[in-house]
Amino acid sequence: MSGDVSSIHDLSYTSNLGEEISLAQFEGRPLLIVNTATKCGLAPQFKTLEQIHQEFGPQGLVLIGFPCGQFANQEPGNDDQIARSCELNFGVTFPLAAKIDVNGAHTDPVFQFLKSKGETRFGNRIKWNFTKFLVSPDGTEVLRLAPTSSPKQLIPMIRKWLPSSAPQAEPSVAAGTSPTGQA
Repeated sequence: MSGDVSSIHDLSYTSNLGEEISLAQFEGRPLLIVNTATKCGLAPQFKTLEQIHQEFGPQGLVLIGFPCGQFANQEPGNDDQIARSCELNFGVTFPLAAKIDVNGAHTDPVFQFLKSKGETRFGNRIKWNFTKFLVSPDGTEVLRLAPTSSPKQLIPMIRKWLPSSAPQAEPSVAAGTSPTGQA
C-alpha cells in the first residue's frame, strides 16, 4: 500500500466473484469489515453479523467479509466453496471478498490500511479470525474489535455513524434478539 492513502475510500477489493469493487462508492456510509473463516470456532459470529447487516444495511451500513486461511487454515476452501458454506451454514447475504492474507508480505491493501489505523496496544498484527473493523463514513477513523468480542458491541457506534436521514432501527439486534424479535 502506498503511503498516500488517507481514506479507505482510496482503495478497492476483489469480490468473491472476481470483480474489482471500489470502496469510494461507500463514502458517506460506515463500513464494517471482518476477516472471516468458516471452520473457525468463532464462525457462529456470522449469524450475528448477518443480523447486523439485515438491520443496519438498509440504513446505510456496508458489511463486507474478507475470508482468510492464515490462522490454522480455518478457511480451506476456494471463493465459491466459502460463499456456499457461508450461505448454507450461516445464512450470510452480505458481500464477501476473495480470500486474502491479512498479515505478512502479501497482506491485502485494505487490511494494511485498517491495521495502520486500528493499532492496539499489542501492535497492529491481526491475531485471529473475526477481527472486526468499523470505519467511519469519511473513511479515516477505524474502531477495532477483538476476535472474541461480540459484533454487537459495535452497534452504538454504527448507529452514531449512520447517515442522519436514515430511519432509526428497532433495538432487536442490540437487545440480543433476532430481527423478528425472537430470542
